[in-house]
Amino acid sequence: MSEIVHPDPVATEPQRGSLKKVGIVAAVIALALVAFGIFTRHRSDSQLATWTTAQSTPIVTVIRPTAEGASDALTLPGNVQAYNSAAIYARTTGYIRKWFVDIGDPVRAGQTLAILDAPEVDQQVAAAQADLQTARANQSLAASTATRWRDLLAKDAVSKQETDEKIGDLAAKSAIASAASANVRRLGALQGFTRLTAPFSGVVTSRSTQVGALVTAGTAASTPLFTIADVNRMRIYVRVPQAYSGQTRQGMHATLTVPEYPGRDFDVTLTRSADAVDPQSGTMLVELQAANTDRALKPGAYAQVKFPVGAGGTGVRLPSSALVIGAKGTQVAVVGSDGKAHLKTITIGRDDGDSVAISAGLTASDRVIDSPPDSLQTDDPVRIAPSTGPARAKR
Repeated sequence: MSEIVHPDPVATEPQRGSLKKVGIVAAVIALALVAFGIFTRHRSDSQLATWTTAQSTPIVTVIRPTAEGASDALTLPGNVQAYNSAAIYARTTGYIRKWFVDIGDPVRAGQTLAILDAPEVDQQVAAAQADLQTARANQSLAASTATRWRDLLAKDAVSKQETDEKIGDLAAKSAIASAASANVRRLGALQGFTRLTAPFSGVVTSRSTQVGALVTAGTAASTPLFTIADVNRMRIYVRVPQAYSGQTRQGMHATLTVPEYPGRDFDVTLTRSADAVDPQSGTMLVELQAANTDRALKPGAYAQVKFPVGAGGTGVRLPSSALVIGAKGTQVAVVGSDGKAHLKTITIGRDDGDSVAISAGLTASDRVIDSPPDSLQTDDPVRIAPSTGPARAKR
């Protein structure tokens, strides 16, 4: 029989100690892995929350308003008009026999522009003259009859009643003769209107007639045959905002520019103003005048007039993109020292299209948000973009 060998208790004791150490190490490693996983997940959740918060905070561009000095000029659009302008209509119905001037031609006062043929008026004049002759003949007969009856009344040959009747008939026939004479003069004036003349010296700016064309006078559909404009001196009409109306005065000089002559300035003088503010536009109409000896300025032209007036106080300028238009009026969003947005209500002194002059509600030290989000409200946190610069306001 084989002999059963029993393990040595002394030899197996180190093996049990080694297994115990391995188990402890494994447990420690497992606990470390669990702790690392929990830490990693917590850190990821914290980073996600931070990222989400950062993404919900809008990134904005901050600009600085530019201060307006007292020497800044006020530039406004103006409308150029001739010093005198007249549309020439026909006062007599007829046909164009001949016209003598065309657009661009200079004319003198009283110069003939066109001649009409008006046969109906000619016949009316002839009939009126015949009526006048008849009336004068009846007047002459009534006068001689009244004279004879006065003589007979002096001899008591006729009654006073009959004499008064003859004298009254003379007065009636005289009135008829006067009316016939006035009708002849009226038709003669209409006959004279067949010759159209220039009311003053100037330039023909429009012509809308041809030889043989029928001209109908005295209707709503009538169109002017010619337009005459005196362009030796021009009028310029400008609407000045109410905020600057107190700085514009009669006699002040301004500078006018037109697109067709870039780089050329025309000196204009303010001659009169309406002295009233239009409630619809909030502006005051003023008139300026300028000499136009070389005819560079044209009637009806668009121009820009630069007035030497300032903003009238501590005004600043901003691009129009920084404005917020809402139920509370016109506002701008500024970034406070706490990193939050604050909406400020402002007063616009002048709107130049791409930029506005602000007369109240903002200072040059404010940090204004350019193109603010529509959802931005007061006390909303914002992040400022790295690049900042001055306001992009243009004059």
